[in-house]
Amino acid sequence: MGPKPRIEFPGAMHHVTGRGNAKAPIFCEPCDYEAFLELVAEAVALQGWLCHAYCLIPNHYHLLFETPEPNLGKGMLRVNGTYARRFNWRYSRVGHVFQGPYGDTLVKDDDHLAEVARYLALNPVRAGLVDSPDAWPWSSHRAFAGLRKAPAFLNLDGIRSLLGGGAGYRRFVADAMHQPKSPAGRLSW
Repeated sequence: MGPKPRIEFPGAMHHVTGRGNAKAPIFCEPCDYEAFLELVAEAVALQGWLCHAYCLIPNHYHLLFETPEPNLGKGMLRVNGTYARRFNWRYSRVGHVFQGPYGDTLVKDDDHLAEVARYLALNPVRAGLVDSPDAWPWSSHRAFAGLRKAPAFLNLDGIRSLLGGGAGYRRFVADAMHQPKSPAGRLSW
């Protein structure tokens, strides 16, 4: 059985994931995180996407994109391919950087969108990297929470309006700090 077909359509909301080959790190130094986010910014600009949230941790990433045109595959090919070539060059490696093609789950409604945004914010906490999402520099959480300026490619309006602004976003994330991961079957990673 081959890979499941990608579903792309105008206005789709995608929770995109990628993991290091054999769960190996794909981000080793701050410059790796920065380089990946630059590629995301380029893809957002070139493809016309809206980036609603992101989270990068050492061995995987999560991105939340809205695609006005059905072009997720085209943009992600560029992001993952360019990043993998640069990563292998930087660390004098050969072979696969990513475990496989990127994962993609369609976000079905506003409740699912809010859940994915919270999941991304809490991912570094649940991975044991930090005690609070406020402490992780490689996610969109700090911008949503008003703790830093948002990168130009990040659209704060959608999530904030859905959750009642920055204060509502912070409460929504804090409410789940000590709960288990999202209900089974809702999130793919």
